[in-house]
Amino acid sequence: MDCYAKMKNNKRRQVSVIEEDRISNLPEHLIDSILERLPIQDVIRTSILSKKWRYKWRTMRAVVFDEQISKKLAKNGAFGRHGFIRVINQVLLLHKGSISKFYLCIPDMFLDSFQDVNQWMLYLSTKGVKDFTIANSNQRYQLPRCVFSCLELRKLELNKCIFKPPLQFEGFLYLESLVFNNVDFTTDLGGTAINLPQLKKLIMRSCTKAYNLKIHATNLQVLLIMNCPDVMLLELLRSQRLGMVCLTLMKPMEDFVRLERMNLALMFANMSRLRWFYIDGHFLKVFIAEKPKWFPHAVNSLKRLWLIDFSLCDLDHLHGALCLLRNSPNLEELRMMHTQTESELMRCGEETTSSHLESPGCLDQTLNRLRIVELSPLQGSRPQLLFVKLLLAQSPSLEKFTIQSNGTLDPYKRFNIAKDVMRFPRASPKAEMIYLDPNS
Repeated sequence: MDCYAKMKNNKRRQVSVIEEDRISNLPEHLIDSILERLPIQDVIRTSILSKKWRYKWRTMRAVVFDEQISKKLAKNGAFGRHGFIRVINQVLLLHKGSISKFYLCIPDMFLDSFQDVNQWMLYLSTKGVKDFTIANSNQRYQLPRCVFSCLELRKLELNKCIFKPPLQFEGFLYLESLVFNNVDFTTDLGGTAINLPQLKKLIMRSCTKAYNLKIHATNLQVLLIMNCPDVMLLELLRSQRLGMVCLTLMKPMEDFVRLERMNLALMFANMSRLRWFYIDGHFLKVFIAEKPKWFPHAVNSLKRLWLIDFSLCDLDHLHGALCLLRNSPNLEELRMMHTQTESELMRCGEETTSSHLESPGCLDQTLNRLRIVELSPLQGSRPQLLFVKLLLAQSPSLEKFTIQSNGTLDPYKRFNIAKDVMRFPRASPKAEMIYLDPNS
């Protein structure tokens, strides 16, 4: 009887263990989703869990060598027992099936060449990769021709690469997201536009020879251009679907040679769906060169406007800001981040911009939809205070006006500025003024 009871209990334990191993019994796509969220070394360790898990990692559809694992491998050199090149070679050699996502961080380490990396690219070009990232911290890497045969790509992100597609390359027909960070566009592109009919998001940061990049992307919805002064903006702004645009030069325009000639009216001509617009003072200074007052057509779709690295002591910046406000009748949110060199500009431009802000009909447009304004840091210059006063007087629907004071000012001056601001008349009876102390 005791023997029978023990057998029965053992059977119950076996059933209990099987029932508790719920992960192994999950559908394959859910198991793949779990593995994708683990570091690659932990994914490979799952092979010791059981016979069922022994080869799971070999068929995972996402292969990620992020910064953490790549730097760890780099400590063992390129071809050491757990070296960077050797480990990745082994993983790809043993992998079976397709790879939908591949993320490769190339660390700052000694490499004789990129020959092995090129072999990985060739291997991937046969695996149906759709999400592909190269985060390179090494010397600049020239993409091999095989990368341009990955025609199923939906997302592509490149860092510190040389982008030189073959002459016969027509484009990525399914690509939806494209990010270029510190990418060099060689002069040998041949002038043919790359066809990206499904592209929705394009981000370019600190790229060189960007004037050689010609993209045909009629479906583009998000465009971020940062520190790429020679990019051919008019080509990129032709998309009728653009909803968000961010343009920053990050340096004065005198530092750039190949800056495309254009103005604000020309830039907004095709952007009938633009809702978010971010621009820094350096770009704005270029666009406002002709000092237009009204555009041929109002930017009716614009809801949010951010002015970055901006100075109200610079007359060009002020003209640009007033022009955008005047031509955006449905604007709901305005954020202004002033340049840190405001005090230097005050000495040369304060009187001119103050006079302009005090002139009759300076804005000559009621901002009927403006609800939220944020301004930082407030130096307390006369143009800044006049601009705050102008916004309060011209915004009957204003709900919240937030001001971040400058932390370098002494407390007594910050208090006096806050007192002046709070006394300004307001067109909106429900406008709430919030004055933030930078040290609180």
